[in-house]
Amino acid sequence: MKIKIIQCKSLLTKSNLPEVDYCINPYVGCEHACIYCYARFMRRFTGHTNEKWGDFVDIKINAPEILEQELSRNPKRGDVLLGSVCDAYQPVEKKYKITRAILKVLLKHNFPISILTKSDLVIRDIDLLKQLSDCSVGLTITALDEIIAKDFEPCSSSPQQRLKALETLHAAGIKTYAFIGPILPKLTNLRQIFSALQGKVKLIMAESLNMRCGNWEDIQKIITEKYPRLLPIYKSKFDQKYWNQIGEELKKLSREFDIPLKGFYRH
Repeated sequence: MKIKIIQCKSLLTKSNLPEVDYCINPYVGCEHACIYCYARFMRRFTGHTNEKWGDFVDIKINAPEILEQELSRNPKRGDVLLGSVCDAYQPVEKKYKITRAILKVLLKHNFPISILTKSDLVIRDIDLLKQLSDCSVGLTITALDEIIAKDFEPCSSSPQQRLKALETLHAAGIKTYAFIGPILPKLTNLRQIFSALQGKVKLIMAESLNMRCGNWEDIQKIITEKYPRLLPIYKSKFDQKYWNQIGEELKKLSREFDIPLKGFYRH
């Protein structure tokens, strides 16, 4: 892992994502090294074109100070997503605590925030999250099968650790949600996930697998090595009809388990 300390010039970024107005990414790159991650496209903008996704992290060491300057200019108040092209709670956060410092700035300026992570490290900051007037925390659940999760998300917290984190956050009175994404065809067990999330989340969001962002080679490699029977199916890249069927299944499970489905994002 190549770790570099950098100085950022800006931090609060206007977002094109649905439901949020701004994004904040405390780091460049992500140690979680998820095989399917679409954020690898960032390399061509950050000067990491010769480095493999998951092998580098740049620490925005001055991020809290820059954010304080930006919010002191009184920008339009809006929802902030913490971690859109990196995980704000990836392993380096344990040492550098950039995300925790950012939360303190957001708390001071009373900005509503949403966090999406694959790490149970987020429970470290419950003391701050409980003080925010508008805060939601989501954990990504791609598969509950520990082997599948390890194959596709090698350096993330285990599925059981994520479920426990959701339970802990929910018990602390923090709004919680689950993000089932990407849905790995023939590998993600949606019924199993919905069942495990009962009593832990207020809502669920889901996303189809995006294989148009430079990740196909890595996905093909892991499917070939570990799930060769699925290779012909994955090579077909899944048409709209397939994802329509998944959408219907999500709606059905949402009704059955009484967990609202806020959105199913397709690529």
